[in-house]
Order: sequence, then C-alpha cells, then structure tokens
Amino acid sequence: MSSIPRRDFLKLSLGGLGLSVPSLLSATTAANAARARSCIVLYCWGGMSHHETWDTKPDAPAEYRGEFHPIATAVPGIRIGEHLPRLARHTDKLAIIRSMHHRSSAHGKGMYWNITGHPPLAPEVAANQPPSRADWPSLGAMVSRFRRAAAGFPAAVQIPYPLVDNNTLQAGDNAGFLGSAADPIIVRPDRGRPWGGVSRDLGAMVLQPSEGVDSRRLVARQSLVQAIDRPFNAAAPVRSYEHFRQMASDILLSPTVQAAFNLDRESVVTRDHYGQHLCGQSILLARRLTEAGVPIVTVVCAAGDLNGSSGDHWDTHGNNFNRLRRDLLPPFDRGVSALLEDLAERGRLDETLVVLLTDFGRTPRINGGAGRDHYPNAYSIFLAGGGIHGGQVYGSSDRLGAFPRDNPTGPADVHATIFHALGIPLDAHLHDATGRPFPLTDGRALPLF
Repeated sequence: MSSIPRRDFLKLSLGGLGLSVPSLLSATTAANAARARSCIVLYCWGGMSHHETWDTKPDAPAEYRGEFHPIATAVPGIRIGEHLPRLARHTDKLAIIRSMHHRSSAHGKGMYWNITGHPPLAPEVAANQPPSRADWPSLGAMVSRFRRAAAGFPAAVQIPYPLVDNNTLQAGDNAGFLGSAADPIIVRPDRGRPWGGVSRDLGAMVLQPSEGVDSRRLVARQSLVQAIDRPFNAAAPVRSYEHFRQMASDILLSPTVQAAFNLDRESVVTRDHYGQHLCGQSILLARRLTEAGVPIVTVVCAAGDLNGSSGDHWDTHGNNFNRLRRDLLPPFDRGVSALLEDLAERGRLDETLVVLLTDFGRTPRINGGAGRDHYPNAYSIFLAGGGIHGGQVYGSSDRLGAFPRDNPTGPADVHATIFHALGIPLDAHLHDATGRPFPLTDGRALPLF
C-alpha cells in the first residue's frame, strides 16, 4: 500500500470538513485570540460632541474649546470632560479612539457607516436613506450569523428604539441583505421613566401575553395556528413570519427567558446604581441579556427619553453646553460607569465587549447658538472589555479637534476589531438570499489587545 504524502493527507482530511489549511489556521488563530463571548453596543444617536467628552482641547481659542474643562482620570495622562466624573474613574478599562472619521454629515448615513462598517450610498448627500434589503446588515445582524444565542433567546436585541430616532427606520437599522429573519428585535425595558410621562411601545416587543391567556392557552393557540398555516409555510414571507412568531412564543413560554428580561430580579440598589431612567435601565437590561446568552445587544442611549424628557439626543446644534451638563451626560455617565463596574465585579468584563458608537462628532468652532453642528471629519469612541487593554488612547486629532493627526481610523476598522475580539475570522463571508458571498469586513483590527 503506497503512503499518502502528508500535504495530500491534510487536503483529504480537511476537505471533508470544508476547510483548507489556511482557513483552519485562520479560524484557530481567531478563536485563540478571542476573549469576548458577547458584545454590548452603546449607540449615541445625534452625534456626541468629542470636544466636551473624550477629546477636550483646553489650549484651543475660546470659540473652539468651549465651556467645559478636562479632568484627571484613573489613568495618569488621560483627561476627559468634566461632566463624565464617574467614567473618569474607569478609564483603566477604556481604549479611547480619538482619530475616528468618515465623510457623511447626515445622521442616518453616519449611523449606517458606523453600525454596518460600510459607506452608505452617496455619503456626501445630506438626505438620509430608507431601509432596503440591499443594505449592508447591522452589526447585530452580522454577529448573529456567527454566534448562536442560548435556547429561546434572540440572537440580536436592540433596546429601546430604532437607531436614528424613535419614530422611523433608516438604512442600517435591520439585517439588510441577510433577510428579515436576521433582523435584531427591539425590546423596551419594563422600567425607566417614560417619554413625556406617556408609555409608548414604539414597535418594541411586549413580553406578556394578553390578559386571561395563560401558558396552556398560549400553547394551544400556537398549535392551532401552526396547523392552519402548515400548507403555506413554503412561501418566504410565511417562513419569516413564522420565525418571529416562534421567537415570540419562546420568549413568552420560557421561564428562563422571561427571568432575563425581568428587571425586578435586580435589587433596588442595583437599579438605582444604573439610574432610574430609560438610559440606565436599558443598559442594565443589556447586561442581563448578554449574561443570559444573547450574543449582542445594542442600546440606543438617546432618542427621545434618555433622562425622562423629550428631545434628549446628542444633536446639539444649539444650547450644547447646558444640554450636555444637564440632560445628556449625567444619565450616560451613570449608566455606562455602572455597567463597567458591574461587569468587573461579576468577573465578566473580559468576556463582554463594550463599544461606544455615534453618528459623528461636532464642529470644532462653536456656532452662534452656543452649539456645535454635524462634523464627520473627527470624532471619538471607546471600546472596553473583551480582551481590550484598558487605560490607553489610540490615535489623536489636531489642536482644534478638526482632523485626525495620527492613526486615522474608520468604522470598518472598528468593526474588524469587534469581530476579532469576538473570535469571528476577518476573512469570513456573508451570503445574501441568492447565495452571493460578501466579505465580512474590509477593515483592519486595531492593536488594542
């Protein structure tokens, strides 16, 4: 019997598994590098001002530097805005990126670029674009293709609203060409002061059955509907509808899933620690869901009722300094610092990647209304946990915060870094409904590990 050369033996053995040697090594390397089991994305719609938060410019002229002062943090040499005092105590956990940039000054298109990692159509055109099944998938949808959720849980959750605002969907809000079955579900937490004193679901899932419908009746109704629909289940729209109906049934019938969504399982002390407002309670729910086995949760830390009053989003064209110090930064600072502290105390920070994203930054020069306008040429974000080395700043902007000075970084690079932290190979592909392959990312993982 003739011997088989070692290289041919590897081809035969791995070929049966659909793997080549390079792809096996790539997958192994990514798996070994990964520490994160889940990801929490904190999305600040409107465009968080980097000047007043992560990249203060105290030596700039008054019309650029603004009213706030930088403060010392837990890491010598890293200074951030004075109205983030709680987060200042956690900079040892943060990798702050001060050299972010892209080319679109429209909210929806800036969101699309940051949440999909790909440029939108006509980025220089100000108009936003409605969602389409030709769009790139959202980050949640992409991660859900590579990470399974625990039994009964959705693979990607968004809290408490669509990304751009609380009324309309924009391109980037859903799974795009991956199809509706991969869309993240939107859930509103059962705690947190409601907008304008009025509770609104805004398309969020209601996690309780109708009055008078117990688990036994719900199962009976589900069986009846399935029997009626069975002849039609081959049609794609019916399959999609059935997917979401089954997901809703799993959530309503599973005590484990119900418990994860129930914020009453947390002590009053913990709920207070995150803040008794929609921002804080949404972040707390994200921690509970990732802990229970949801791979990725996106929290919209804006859009309507961040701190219990209308208009609390980060689009500070006017009254920038008062809105930031009074309405925007305090709930954000409280909720995010509580999350980082909670994850660290529970021993889960290394396995939970936390990412701050926003549309873009704000103009270096203050306008006549004491505000700052849309500005995509420079902005800041951060990553924490999930194997990221904290206590570092990556990249910088120039003396006015107008353009990257070194290590310019785009949304694609941030996505590549997220995928790397989650152990998803950067050379992986996504497939649309026709089976066409698309490279997962064209970015590079940043050296933050």
